[in-house]
Amino acid sequence: MATEWEATIEDLYRVHAKKAELVGGKLVVMSPGGGLHGFAALQIAASLLDHERCTQSGHAVGDSVGFVVNLPDRRSFCPDAAYCTQPLTEKFVDGAPVFAVEVRSAKDDGPAAETRMARKRADYFAAGTAVVWDVDVLRDQLVRVYRATDPSTPAIFRRGDLAEAEPAVPGWSMKVDDLFPE
Repeated sequence: MATEWEATIEDLYRVHAKKAELVGGKLVVMSPGGGLHGFAALQIAASLLDHERCTQSGHAVGDSVGFVVNLPDRRSFCPDAAYCTQPLTEKFVDGAPVFAVEVRSAKDDGPAAETRMARKRADYFAAGTAVVWDVDVLRDQLVRVYRATDPSTPAIFRRGDLAEAEPAVPGWSMKVDDLFPE
């Protein structure tokens, strides 16, 4: 009888030059995002960094930062941008971010992608994340804001709106228009 190999956090540390998560005992390697994806993720991280500097609370982190969690079927997250309150070290962050951002890529369209993304949001909330942004810069050009207190009913922010992440990042917001290059 063959036994299936289960990946560990140590295996995740050995993944180089790629973004990856540990889900279901397997390393899930993610492709690099496109230009719009990267632009939006950077704008959000930069805005969160400005907020961190003003409030002297929490930490803004950009793409490819690992967060180690202990869920039955997930051991890590690697959001496109995040805000956390844990200490930062040279290792992956211990625990889930209070606010996580997932920017959609071209492959994040259709029923299978919606199911996958809903499952990931549920994992974020189970791990302790308070707010998750689902940022669609490709098709609908909007931000869906999911909260742990009502995970099935997102607030929708479109161009012309200020999107926020209450209660995860108190007092912070950014223009949805800033997610798109001029």
